[in-house]
Amino acid sequence: MNTIKSISAFHKLLSLPEPKHPMVSVINLAESVFIEDEVWKGFVSRYYCVALKRNATGKIKYGQQHYDYDKGVLSFTAPNQVQYLDLKTMDCENTGYLLIFHEDFLLKHSLASTISSYGFFSYAVNEALHLSEDEENDLLEILNKIDKECQHIDQHTQEIILSQIELLLNYSKRFYERQFITRKSGNHQLLAKFETFLNDYFDKNSSEKGLLTVHEIAEAMNLSPNYLSDLLRVHTGQNTQQHIHEKLISKAKEKLSTTELSVSEIAYELGFEHSQSFSTLFKKKTSLSPLEFRQSFN
Repeated sequence: MNTIKSISAFHKLLSLPEPKHPMVSVINLAESVFIEDEVWKGFVSRYYCVALKRNATGKIKYGQQHYDYDKGVLSFTAPNQVQYLDLKTMDCENTGYLLIFHEDFLLKHSLASTISSYGFFSYAVNEALHLSEDEENDLLEILNKIDKECQHIDQHTQEIILSQIELLLNYSKRFYERQFITRKSGNHQLLAKFETFLNDYFDKNSSEKGLLTVHEIAEAMNLSPNYLSDLLRVHTGQNTQQHIHEKLISKAKEKLSTTELSVSEIAYELGFEHSQSFSTLFKKKTSLSPLEFRQSFN
């Protein structure tokens, strides 16, 4: 696997001059020419990338649905994510900007520990953020400020640039939450599919399949785990794992109150390998052990 280790190396692959700052760069795609190189067939990088693709037209697959877009499309990648680029399919008429910043640029700054909370860095490409004109202009203003600051490297540069990056990420978080809400039709279908999947999983014998995982249900819905959790959190206040636990406890209560199955048998039917793990989770969620819950019905 090829590795792009530096901002400078990436500039060379785009036929650009040396970056103004060695650790961060705002790249205008209209001024870039991607050179033919084996690296595009599979690579990882050491930097974060925020890509704003403008004039994106045509149909784009988004989760289970297809939508038409004519506004800016924003996507995010983190270091060490495997990427592929097919130069033959690139539309030279599409323009936009890339904000790239090396992972080491965050060292000794609070953003180093909080950037993982921005789940969209691990969304799939087809789960990009689609911007209104006003939203796009807000982000372009921030990119311009970062680009300008890269020309003045002093003891304040890192703090100023990272504060702008953090502002951009917080705006993006707001815009994603707006998108989760405004795309009601498609999202309601996803929520209904999610609920159906949960019910089907636990209505059948879970013992043969084991405990349901966030990754498993996200894969079944053709979504990235973080995107599914963020979508659910905006619409329901709970992430995917919390929903799984809620359904699991509901099924456990049903079995404890309506059957004579032992706690171990119920744990096994729900997919637990060890009954103690089931009992620990049940008590954590209900403040009662499974036996105490059963006794409360007798």
